[in-house]
Amino acid sequence: MSKLFFRLGLSSIGLMAAVAILSVPGVAKDPKHQDAFTNDPNGSQLAKRVRHELLTLPYYNVFDDLAYRVDGSTVTLLGSVTRPTLKGDAENVVKKVEGVTRVVNAIEVLPLSPMDDQTRKAVFRAIFSDPSLSRYGMGAVTPIHIIVKNGNVTLEGIVDNKTDKDLASLRANGVPNVFSVTNDLQIGSQ
Repeated sequence: MSKLFFRLGLSSIGLMAAVAILSVPGVAKDPKHQDAFTNDPNGSQLAKRVRHELLTLPYYNVFDDLAYRVDGSTVTLLGSVTRPTLKGDAENVVKKVEGVTRVVNAIEVLPLSPMDDQTRKAVFRAIFSDPSLSRYGMGAVTPIHIIVKNGNVTLEGIVDNKTDKDLASLRANGVPNVFSVTNDLQIGSQ
């Protein structure tokens, strides 16, 4: 069995394209697509459907980070979210994906903290108000995710180049009450 690991993160243009392609009426019920899905040995169609369901969750935002691993017909949900309901919603939508027989929900719910909420907003402003990084702040789901836990910031997602990655880290480090910044941003095309 092959294992596939995916981290959600798209630019606003990439997200709109993915949602437009994956939300075409009738695609899920088209027998041709059903056959391609069931005969796909590496699970890429399953992964696409899981990704689509997670990206379209109504309360998934810049302060949440969702990832998943596909192992045959088992999907393991990973990441960190600010709302307990989002953890449950993610599990519920993935359970309904055709071809998924089991969901392991390992999503961490971040502790409720007014100080962390203030830090999230301040880091958001610091990163996305920078003219070089402002393009990443557009859209429903930004390609940069800001995870704050007890004053420690982790940046997740995808940026265009090393300069943007370093600048995002620098901007986050300049925010008061940030104890540390872990920059897990990946460099890749969006």
